[in-house]
Amino acid sequence: MRFYNNMHPYVCGIDLHARSLYVCIIDQQNKVILHKEIPAKPEKPQEILSPYIGNIVAGVESCIAAPQGHFLRAYWVSDICDHIGVDFILGHALHMKAIHGGKAKNDRIDSLKIAKLIKGVISP
Repeated sequence: MRFYNNMHPYVCGIDLHARSLYVCIIDQQNKVILHKEIPAKPEKPQEILSPYIGNIVAGVESCIAAPQGHFLRAYWVSDICDHIGVDFILGHALHMKAIHGGKAKNDRIDSLKIAKLIKGVISP
């Protein structure tokens, strides 16, 4: 297992689904810069991440052996990040258990927690 340890001014957490993505971008002070749902179309994450090229890392939660192909769905986001020069982290859902620890769970909350997990900050 390899760990990502580069620092960036911005971190992007993405909660990935078949038809939509919930994207959350936070800065070093955990201030939410952008938090919105977008269609699962290749041009949308590229539009959102392009202004931050060189200053952001994006992360997605995914399951490796999910029968619905969740892991495979994450690769198109990875390919977009690679194409535009944005660092990308794919986290296995079993290793990101902290996302499911709260009373409330939804895509908006998950995207923020993914971003905070990437930074190593698990706090509201």
